[in-house]
This record gives sequence, structure tokens and C-alpha cells, in this order.
Amino acid sequence: MELSLNTPALLFPAITLLMLAYTNRFLGLSTRVRSLHSLYLQDKNSKSILEQIRNIRTRLHLIRYMQFVGALSFFLCVVCMFCIFRNYMVAAKLIFSTSLVCLLASLAILMWEIQISTHAVELELSDIEELSNDSTLLNYLRGRFDKGSE
Repeated sequence: MELSLNTPALLFPAITLLMLAYTNRFLGLSTRVRSLHSLYLQDKNSKSILEQIRNIRTRLHLIRYMQFVGALSFFLCVVCMFCIFRNYMVAAKLIFSTSLVCLLASLAILMWEIQISTHAVELELSDIEELSNDSTLLNYLRGRFDKGSE
């Protein structure tokens, strides 16, 4: 496989957009932490608030790992381009491969964090009695349509 300067350069926009998305997730969680903190100070015995805080703590750790591995991928792309520029093709291919593995790892952590964030939304909805009886959205929708057809 021929590796040109353009190949790692193709990852630049993808990685930077990914890093922006990670930063937005972090900022959203930061806002949520502040609101949960004030709620916790009002009601320190709320099990729901404590579970949400635990969930957010886990998500913050995952976002930190996502950002670090994504930044490492970006860094390795730059090093790969330098190696191509200096005509160190074996090193460039190895570094580019490592960069792709880092990008894959970052995306895998993102998928894990998305699963956890879905659980966080379910915790928020657990206070609503109508939804807590139906474990899935599909069951909820079936119940709504069955009630409407009567």
C-alpha cells in the first residue's frame, strides 16, 4: 500500500469534528453537574439524584479517555505526516496504523458512553409513573395506541 501525505491529512477534519463533539458532550455534562449539585444540596436523601451523579462521574471519566485517545490519534497523524515528509515510509505506515487504532478506540469508548448516557435519561424518566411501568419505548407506544383505539 502506498501512503501519501494526503492519507493522514484526510483524518484531520474527522478527528477535529470528533473532538468538538466530545467537548460539547463534556460541556453538557458540566451544566448538568451544576444543576444536580444544587438539587442535591436541597435534598441529600434523593436516590435518583445520587444515581445520576454516579452516572455522570463515570461518563466524565469516559469522555476524558475519549478525548485523550482522540487527541493521540490526531498527534500520531501529524507525526505520520512528518515521517512521510522525511521519507521514513515504514515508520509512517506503523504510526498511521497506530493512529487508526487510537481513533477506533476513541469511537468504541464513545459508544460505551452513549450507552451510559441513555441509562442517565432513563433515570430521569423513572420518576414518571406512566413510563416506569413500561420497560421499553415500544411497549409505551403500544399502550398509547391501544388506549387511543378504544
